[in-house]
Amino acid sequence: MTSIDINCDMGESYGRWTLGSDAEIMPYVSSANVACGGHAGDPNVMSATVRLAKKHHVAVGAHPGYADLAGFGRRLFPMLDEEVRNMVLSQIGALYAIARAEGYEISHVKPHGALYNEAMRDARLAAAVVGAVAAFSRHLPLFCLPGSEVERRAGDLGLIAVAEGFADRAYEPTGSLVDRFVAGAVYADPDAAADQALSLARGELLTSDGSVLRLRVATVCVHGDNPSALGIARAVRARLEASGFNIAPPGR
Repeated sequence: MTSIDINCDMGESYGRWTLGSDAEIMPYVSSANVACGGHAGDPNVMSATVRLAKKHHVAVGAHPGYADLAGFGRRLFPMLDEEVRNMVLSQIGALYAIARAEGYEISHVKPHGALYNEAMRDARLAAAVVGAVAAFSRHLPLFCLPGSEVERRAGDLGLIAVAEGFADRAYEPTGSLVDRFVAGAVYADPDAAADQALSLARGELLTSDGSVLRLRVATVCVHGDNPSALGIARAVRARLEASGFNIAPPGR
């Protein structure tokens, strides 16, 4: 039986502000990308999210992003390479410490938002992000788009790159994601997301212009801040399992 991972961005509440339905979604995923206090999250939310993941035997990954609470990490910030490296390192370290205190280990790293999207196509930013992960641990897998600068740089440094697809986002023919501000870029229909997740698991999908894009991915993402996230996560898991896929974190 072929295995595939379902990952979800979680722990994105902050203080008295709540986002997402983490407790309801967690049973349907196999990896949780936990916000580390940059774009969202705080120490209490991180701790609660790790405990929830541990309860459901879900792998926990660091989800570092630009320190931009107001913009939810979706705005690009010009930074020096060393600043990016230290920002990513400090956020990984924060989640690592909290996870260890909860008797759990972090299993991967996935950049968030603008940091993720720009690093996939910008070689300099990719080098800074991958360099930060390598400085922390060369055994920590890094989630990224297949064929991206991050995947190439991770290979150069001997890191494990886990190719990722998105169940709830439209794709450009180039393999990049359609800008989320374009109409139709974010899927709200659980069935449409489940269809795309299955296509990704099988290695191909239809892009925004109707062409077929062939991708080989090991993990499929459901965005936790999508208002339909619970329905999407439930539908994605059901569709993949019904099609013969085993749901498990990468490497398990």
